[in-house]
Amino acid sequence: MMELNITILQINDSHIAALQQIGRQTFSETFAESNSAENMAKYLDEAYSHEKLIAELNNPNSIFYFAMMDQNVIGYLKLNFGASQTELKDNNALEIERIYVLKEFHGKKVGQFLFDKAIEIAKEHHVAYVWLGVWENNKRALQFYTKNGFVEFDQHIFVLGDEAQTDIMMKLELSNI
Repeated sequence: MMELNITILQINDSHIAALQQIGRQTFSETFAESNSAENMAKYLDEAYSHEKLIAELNNPNSIFYFAMMDQNVIGYLKLNFGASQTELKDNNALEIERIYVLKEFHGKKVGQFLFDKAIEIAKEHHVAYVWLGVWENNKRALQFYTKNGFVEFDQHIFVLGDEAQTDIMMKLELSNI
């Protein structure tokens, strides 16, 4: 397999349009066929609104990164610390809230590249563990995280439109890597 020339770019307010576009596209590619068009539209409008993304970008406890190739955004990563975490709010943990890669780049190690960046940041911040939530039906993501040493520790409900879905909560103790 040819090695891709991928770079990582930390995102700021000037990247809002690109973040909105990659966020909507990758979420749709990942989940549209498993959910109703109405629920997808409602979620995309809310989760990727200009106002919501600006607020997330300006949160000092959240960091976004693009995976770039030839000046094009091909994936992105969102990390949360402390009170910005969606569930645990543990100051000794880092949450990977999102790793999404354009479908055409699946299987080309872009997700692994973003994941490795997340682990590097977790180590720089001296947290004890990294955690995340994955939809129980997203087998590809569950396999990816299991391969990278994550173990299931709980579940939580993720609401998409008018449907409650179960996410598997997984964590990786940094002392294990």
